[in-house]
Amino acid sequence: MLDLTFGGRLRLPLIQAPMFLVSTPALALACCSRGVMGSFPAHATRSRDVFADWLAQMMEGVAALENPAPWAVNIVVHPTNARMEGDLELSIHRKVPVILTSKGAPESIFGRIHEYGGVAFHDVASARHAEKAAAAGADALIAVTDGAGGHCGTINPFALLNEIRQVTDKPIILSGAMSTGRDILAAQTMGAAAAYMGTRFIATTEGGADDKYRQLLIDSTARDVFFSSALDGAPANWIKQSLIDCGVDLNELATTIPGEIMASGKVRERYSKVKSCGQGVGMVSAVESAVAVCDRLRAEYDDARAAMRAVVDGTSRN
Repeated sequence: MLDLTFGGRLRLPLIQAPMFLVSTPALALACCSRGVMGSFPAHATRSRDVFADWLAQMMEGVAALENPAPWAVNIVVHPTNARMEGDLELSIHRKVPVILTSKGAPESIFGRIHEYGGVAFHDVASARHAEKAAAAGADALIAVTDGAGGHCGTINPFALLNEIRQVTDKPIILSGAMSTGRDILAAQTMGAAAAYMGTRFIATTEGGADDKYRQLLIDSTARDVFFSSALDGAPANWIKQSLIDCGVDLNELATTIPGEIMASGKVRERYSKVKSCGQGVGMVSAVESAVAVCDRLRAEYDDARAAMRAVVDGTSRN
């Protein structure tokens, strides 16, 4: 069975999610320095050369850290991703410790990752997805639920985690609406090996979000998150105000057929400035460093563990 602590280097059972145009090497390194797995998506870079530069930055940065957590790169492994092969080759060459794969689950790609000693965590949104990914050789499964930011699942975390557990005993990493250390412990209590958290890291100084995006998060709560499949055909959570700022009628969007906007060619024209977040956005209250966020999450997690021990021992006063 895979050791998801990576020999104790993952000191908090948490992965900072790879977010398009937000996750950067600086953000990933800050998280790794505090015992959290940092990551970024390969497709967030404009070209293969820029991605190669990001990988070099990570290698150099990790080498300068004392006992860093492992780091990861997200690669879309669906055949429609024209950059997949080149990005995978660079990742293999650099021996990226963890590859976060999404869309499709090709056995050959998992095999190539395993050949150099890497591990593959694959996004799933249903028990059937999980069963296929596990059979293809994924080392762990990222259960993407209905509260996640950006492209998300549509199933409640309790239901999805339980259904996945019925089809595989591989480690499950839970994603969706988590924003505190107590949430991380709750995910473990439900049976997950670790948590996957993105929104909490958007308004950090090391990330790639601009000031307007950060302020949108600070001003938002779960009520300000709008779910729609209309933009590109895939279910996703968006910030209502960013949709309104683009001139969107939310009532009209709510009744738009999934993918209709993409098919009409209006995505780049009208929706390039739409921002996403998860339902845990209400816990983002200020712009701060990722180091500070990680340290707070660790303190909250430790406090939650102590409180849970008191409950189990029967000494809790709650």
